[in-house]
Amino acid sequence: MRLRLLLLLALCGAGIRAAARSLSLRGSWRIRSGNGSLELPGEVPGCVHSALFQRNLIQDPYYRFNDLNYRWISLDNWTYSKEFKIPFDISKWQKVNLIFEGVDTVAKVLLNNVSIGKTNNMFKRYEQCSFSWDWGPAFPTQGIWKDVRIEAYNICYLNYFTFSPLYDNRAQEWNLEIGSSFDVVSSKPVSGQVIVEIPKLQTQQTYSIELQPGKRIVELFVKINKNITVETWWPHGHGNQTGYNMTILFKLDKDLKLQKSAKVYFRTVELIEEPIEGSPGLSFYFKINGFPIFLKGSNWIPADSFQDRVNSELLRLLLQSVVDANMNTLRVWGGGIYEQDEFYELCDDLGIMVWQDFMFACALYPTDRDFMDSVRAEVAYQVRRLKSHPSIITWSGNNENEAALMMNWYHIDFSHMGTYIKDYVKLYVKNIRKVVLAEDKTRPFITSSPTNGAESIAEGWLSANPYNTKFGDIHFYDYISDCWDWTIFPKARFASEYGYQSWPSFSTLEKVSTKEDWFYKSRFSLHRQHHENGNDQMLLQAGLHFKLPQSTDPLRAFKDTIYLTQVMQAQCVKTETEFYRRSRSEIVNGEGHTMGALYWQLNDIWQAPSWASLEYGGKWKMLHYFARHFFAPLLPVGFENQSVFFIYGVSDLRSDCNVTLTVRVHTWHSLEPLCSRATKHLVMKAGEAVLLYQERVPELLRRCGNCTRQSCVVSFSLSTDSKLLSSANYHFLSSLKEAVGLQKAHITAIISQQEDTFVFDLETSAVAPFVWLDVGNVPGRFSDNGFLMTEKTRTIFFYPWKPTSMSELEQSFRVTSLTDIY
Repeated sequence: MRLRLLLLLALCGAGIRAAARSLSLRGSWRIRSGNGSLELPGEVPGCVHSALFQRNLIQDPYYRFNDLNYRWISLDNWTYSKEFKIPFDISKWQKVNLIFEGVDTVAKVLLNNVSIGKTNNMFKRYEQCSFSWDWGPAFPTQGIWKDVRIEAYNICYLNYFTFSPLYDNRAQEWNLEIGSSFDVVSSKPVSGQVIVEIPKLQTQQTYSIELQPGKRIVELFVKINKNITVETWWPHGHGNQTGYNMTILFKLDKDLKLQKSAKVYFRTVELIEEPIEGSPGLSFYFKINGFPIFLKGSNWIPADSFQDRVNSELLRLLLQSVVDANMNTLRVWGGGIYEQDEFYELCDDLGIMVWQDFMFACALYPTDRDFMDSVRAEVAYQVRRLKSHPSIITWSGNNENEAALMMNWYHIDFSHMGTYIKDYVKLYVKNIRKVVLAEDKTRPFITSSPTNGAESIAEGWLSANPYNTKFGDIHFYDYISDCWDWTIFPKARFASEYGYQSWPSFSTLEKVSTKEDWFYKSRFSLHRQHHENGNDQMLLQAGLHFKLPQSTDPLRAFKDTIYLTQVMQAQCVKTETEFYRRSRSEIVNGEGHTMGALYWQLNDIWQAPSWASLEYGGKWKMLHYFARHFFAPLLPVGFENQSVFFIYGVSDLRSDCNVTLTVRVHTWHSLEPLCSRATKHLVMKAGEAVLLYQERVPELLRRCGNCTRQSCVVSFSLSTDSKLLSSANYHFLSSLKEAVGLQKAHITAIISQQEDTFVFDLETSAVAPFVWLDVGNVPGRFSDNGFLMTEKTRTIFFYPWKPTSMSELEQSFRVTSLTDIY
């Protein structure tokens, strides 16, 4: 790709523009193909694909097989050009820079046809998932994907400004480290004062500085007023996300004033790896502000192959869906991109903790000097840009590269293994880790994920078994074993990846397909599945417990299969997540004390089968509704072990609470519970998982009128003074394909409106498993979905994301339950 412009990358973000002039070069550019056969206008920021689509020269790149049809775009060379005039006299300015915030990726830069530079790093780093993954398409984009502008200044210029709150345990006070980078173009030293002010903390401090010509760093240490109580930032569900407005003013010679404003948050984070009684390993959990917190959430991938489509509205919708599902953490996965500033700002505001990978994933990387220099610049830039965000709680060097090397995914000849191990340590430890620790002293650094943490370090930074459940974090996938059997899951310290696939809803697929694509083994369905044997694995897992769709109508069978894959995914991830949550307070055979569950993956990058719980565009799959329950702060979890039924109570609350556990047994053929038992008051300990109830299954069935496993289902909930504290959970006593007495459920709905919310009053003729309410492409979410309906009536709310009419909702509404496909 060619850019007809001077390129000088700013070290970190936009500078302060006082005593400077700025000219934005965003907007319309000219784009030309390599042989000149195509020439068209294109927007910057943007990419070639988007420009072609906006001019109707190509279809939606996601439509049908266009990821194959449009490979020619990525294989061609493209030139971006722009003619412009600078609206001020550049001779009056000591320095004029042309700044590109992001170029994708390999480019030659020309000014007036004179070559002045080259680029080869878009973060700096290649965006790996552009070349496809097992959940996404291959769209290697080209373009100017971030801001571009001209900056002119005299005397000096503030390149970047960053800060880190620090807590002094000995003095029991907060301090603030501020770092500012200047480009001093004056031939003489520049003197002046710096005034730092945080009004709500009654903190104002003044410093004298002198800047010598050249590139200069100013470091300030601000003591926060000890007489004022500092409110700390807490993750979602644990407290408020309090921040304080701060201004920093540089009053320099010749009446030069540079001012910067920011919001500063105060919080501490620790990664605790220490011996555990009853286990030969080490713990692996995070403390925020000294408080141990179970990390609940998912893994984030880029929200679109084309970053110019990722706007504020989409980011807020996706991240609001995170907290609406009771999550508190996202892992920004190392095969995607470092997200835009607004992503992290939203995480700060919403209380979403971020496990931030550096962009290295599932590959062996070079360690030549040029590459290492590029990586150092990338890491330094990203850490400086992001470290002031309280939401980021840890840096991680890469995704799965320790495991890939030590488990020999790439079939390396043993005689060469020493070289690859040496290169790994050189890149991630002696290079990336060194830069991170120099730039940021406020959060931990993990070399890889998964890793054995301190144990990996003790073994020379790579552990012989990176999946050791007694150390660090694990990634776990098993699509063949029965996911209803909790014994297949690793009782690990921290599960940072796990999951199962499903298909997105038909209304999502319909936009990018045609009628001939609408069956499970169509060419489209096979092409859209990028995980080897993925479609078969979904049916295999579903078939273990459900009857597969038998309709002779291809479209009906396709829709039923889509629905069943979502049921299967939701139930599988529910079972696994509940296992991790109930394992937080116990050690069994040296394993346990699980303190994190981040399933793979949160969001989709296009309309296709994947592990996501949010479809492309943000629609909730059944899994996301389930997540809202299995990540609830107070959760009863039921499971069997050797024909004994156990119920654990799991609490993320900060204080103990008294609860009553109610256990009900229902038959499949009746809407009235067969029997019910309530416990006496039980104490749910804060931040623990404890056994609340156990009973042998044969005794439970006899006590409830000679139920059988096939004819009955168990539900249970927590309450206090007759007020529900948790939604009802359930336990299936047999596979639903063996259920006896399950009848076709006729479910009707009366829809009404209360201001901006719609009310669905449901009535069913029979017990209905996995009731799914769908309103097609109407954007919004329900208060609950995919539920087991054991009562005759139930009220559900729909919260639209955009203005929606009653008629639109009524026309789009459909309801499905498992009995509809039997």
